[in-house]
Amino acid sequence: MMMKKSILLVDDDRDLLRLLSMRLDAAGYDVTTAESGEKAMLALSMRRPQLVITDLRMEGMDGLGLFEAIHKKHTALPVLILTAHGTIPDAIDATNRGVFGFLTKPFDSKHLLDQIERAMSVSSNDQNDASNSQGSWREEIITRSPAMEDLLNQAALVARSDASVFIHGESGTGKELLAKAIHMASARAAKEFVALNCAAIPEHLLESELFGHAKGAFTGASSSYEGLFQSANEGTLFLDEIGDMPVNLQAKLLRVLQERQVRPVGSTRPIPVDVRIISATHSNIDEEMAAGNFREDLYYRLNVVRLEIPSLAERRQDIPLLANHFLNRLSKDSGKEVRAFSPDALELLMTASWPGNVRQLKNVIEQSFALCTTSVVPANLVHKALRGKTNEVMPLTDAKRLFERDYLVNLLQVTSGNVSQAARLANRNRTEFYKLLHRHHIDPQHFKVSRNA
Repeated sequence: MMMKKSILLVDDDRDLLRLLSMRLDAAGYDVTTAESGEKAMLALSMRRPQLVITDLRMEGMDGLGLFEAIHKKHTALPVLILTAHGTIPDAIDATNRGVFGFLTKPFDSKHLLDQIERAMSVSSNDQNDASNSQGSWREEIITRSPAMEDLLNQAALVARSDASVFIHGESGTGKELLAKAIHMASARAAKEFVALNCAAIPEHLLESELFGHAKGAFTGASSSYEGLFQSANEGTLFLDEIGDMPVNLQAKLLRVLQERQVRPVGSTRPIPVDVRIISATHSNIDEEMAAGNFREDLYYRLNVVRLEIPSLAERRQDIPLLANHFLNRLSKDSGKEVRAFSPDALELLMTASWPGNVRQLKNVIEQSFALCTTSVVPANLVHKALRGKTNEVMPLTDAKRLFERDYLVNLLQVTSGNVSQAARLANRNRTEFYKLLHRHHIDPQHFKVSRNA
């Protein structure tokens, strides 16, 4: 069954909101509504649509203000602005700032639907839907986090080009997994994806590993070696921990990228190569450049598009998904039947600090699984694997008012809308917690709907 394309509709005119919602629903779209920019941002924290349609003139946050707020968090999400006060300067300003389209009320319904379809056609979610139905490019990335979904939407967009991609993220966040997903979503998917950790190869061997060498080029070179650039020809080369590449080799890499050809060590004959480069690092590359450890010209060549992977602590709603995914895979591979985590064990996982991110989570699950003698993983095994390093969830009284809504949303995401568990984590009774939810117009039912379809 084909899933409906989703639209978030924003207008402070309730009658118009209801009318337009009915019209779009009849046209086959899955419509969510919000009566203000602030409520729209709350809706986006719960579920990411494929298009936002907003009125321009609204009380509080207006349409352009809402676009700016959306664009900071969801750069690939198209926004269409409707207004009864449209002028040519407004339209020019809106489109120059990145708004997808600008329609003046009263608008022709057919023109609106045409604009929506055009926006949907450039939305990376279309590619995601097609890819997911084929089992495809992002299948190894387990998430229901809006931050990760936005990152994947950006990745799908950049995959359509041959632009070099620079991925930044903490160790263990899955930089190579994202690089491979970009490769699988690109026109190069049928060719090789070749990965190299620049920090894992000794400096004197790194040049040969990248560019190849001729027979007899150095002691031990008993045969010629084509190198990873040639292996990845017409495909993708992923250079992990690029910040650890020696400076003298950085100059040679820059020349290869500029000339699109390699010269193996000990050879005088250049060899043309057609390679898409994706690089990554966990280090602060700006500090490395300031210290003279990384060439600025190479960085600008690599950093055509920059993608930031959120840490696991920034996507805690993914922890139960990932933990159960790793547990199920271990159980299937070993034939040892361990079905689930106890509630206390899952709570420990959700509140741990995770300095090692997804890699550390996987390690903790593997340790707990190896020692488990029952069908349910108990809390003591998780605690032992974590070595006692867990963080208590912040008491709600300590949360600043400005961040209270995000705090509540995060708790409901982590608990999949379970108010009792969320209230317990926040150290509040159910009645008081419901009052807090009501104050911020948060409906826990929204969090019970799976967003990992």
